[in-house]
Amino acid sequence: MQNSFFADSLDQDTVRERILALEQGRVGFYSIGLYPASLAYNSAMHGGGDRLMLAPRPGRSLFGAFSPKDLSGMDPTHVATMERMVRHEREGRWEQNTLQDLIESCDLVMLTANSNHIEQDLHEACELRRELDREQVVLACLAGSFSHDPLRNDSYVLCERQPNLAFFSGFHRHGALRDPVDSFTANFCHPNAITALLGARLLDRLSPNIQVSPGVHNVEAQYIKAAKNISSIFAGFGYGFHAENTGILPTLLTLLLDQCLDQASSVSMRRRDRQRLYGRQPFPLTELGYGVQRIEATLSRGGDMEKVRDHTFTQLTAMVADVRGSMMLPVCGRPTRNFQAGQILAEGMRRLGRCPNDVDEFEHWCEQAGVKKGGLEGLKALRYWPQILLNYGIQVHDASMVNLLYMAIFGKSDTKAIAFRVMTESRELSNYCQESVRPSHSRRYSEALQTLDRPESLTLLANAVIADNARRAIPDDSNLDEAGSSEETPAYLKAMNVIENVW
Repeated sequence: MQNSFFADSLDQDTVRERILALEQGRVGFYSIGLYPASLAYNSAMHGGGDRLMLAPRPGRSLFGAFSPKDLSGMDPTHVATMERMVRHEREGRWEQNTLQDLIESCDLVMLTANSNHIEQDLHEACELRRELDREQVVLACLAGSFSHDPLRNDSYVLCERQPNLAFFSGFHRHGALRDPVDSFTANFCHPNAITALLGARLLDRLSPNIQVSPGVHNVEAQYIKAAKNISSIFAGFGYGFHAENTGILPTLLTLLLDQCLDQASSVSMRRRDRQRLYGRQPFPLTELGYGVQRIEATLSRGGDMEKVRDHTFTQLTAMVADVRGSMMLPVCGRPTRNFQAGQILAEGMRRLGRCPNDVDEFEHWCEQAGVKKGGLEGLKALRYWPQILLNYGIQVHDASMVNLLYMAIFGKSDTKAIAFRVMTESRELSNYCQESVRPSHSRRYSEALQTLDRPESLTLLANAVIADNARRAIPDDSNLDEAGSSEETPAYLKAMNVIENVW
């Protein structure tokens, strides 16, 4: 899929004209849920209504995602402005915008549907763009989950399958976007630096309170958002269940953030277009976003230095802020819907003394609490978690927190019992946070130190001191594995053993 503001022209006058035309360009939002409608309301408040067109999904109303309480607090003037954004005049009468109208009239079209509809919408938009000869309309999405191919039983990040698809997101609370003095930061990401720069400018001009910065990390940004939505559930659980044990929260939240970025850096290393992404840009990538140099990590493997992950996400400051903000309990207003789901999970587990029997029971808890399951992108992403780990080669110790959450909701009954103990007992959870982030082979040394009365443990450590024998000692761990099945084994170690055997 080609996805650029420019045709393949080398004529300078033609390119100049296109750049000047984009200064007056318009943005379209298709499929208006809570997030895009809140962005549109912010734009209406601050005079950006003329630059924005809206098109609800067929059969949906413009304000259908808002509660009656939210609607009663909106300014009628801004509501009227939004209603004008949905209509256009044709042959003397007003008609509601469709996706075709957005592609005919806009330079950037945001497909704002969630993971249930985004691939279908993208296919339709590409077809319309071709039929209308509007190939220079850039398409973007903001879906925060993983896509799934039921025929292949394969899960993936959509922006990897469609690498030229743009991605937009940043930290937001829907109530804050309707506050006239609050500000919102976001990233507009595209693998081409010029497209990212111009797209961010179009979106940045919708409202002085919406600051949008460009970035090239569309695949990684979409992965971060999907992983963040899962992590927000765990963060909400932590706040809900361990409110009286606040010492565990900083550790829990730090790991959730760090592991989101570590996983995304692993995804970045697997990009097939890495060389083109970094080496064939029209200007240095430090000119984008917050202008910070790339930071790459290396690891010694058998005497050779191998680059293993790419921490370029300082360019995506707004995206990282989204991760942090989504895992915080706000001073006023409500947290994100995924965070609320985590609070509901904590309340249900406290009340029943167990994990939910299955995901359907958890969704029922959420529905009863007023959180519709259709808006829980984190739970949708969690369904496909094992496939995502395999597809992108994500290490177990870089995803230990989400792995534990997966056990609690999708695991078998015996593993749920282990997950329940780890998640609900502060000491078990803190030990899990400390130990699960280590690679599995290095953790065996820590276990051996605690069991020096066992000959096999002492042998392991002695051989580690003698460098020539250490390499032979690491694989010979059968005795330690047998010890791990003992009834005396702490719950957090049982949880790690289960996870490592599965993944």
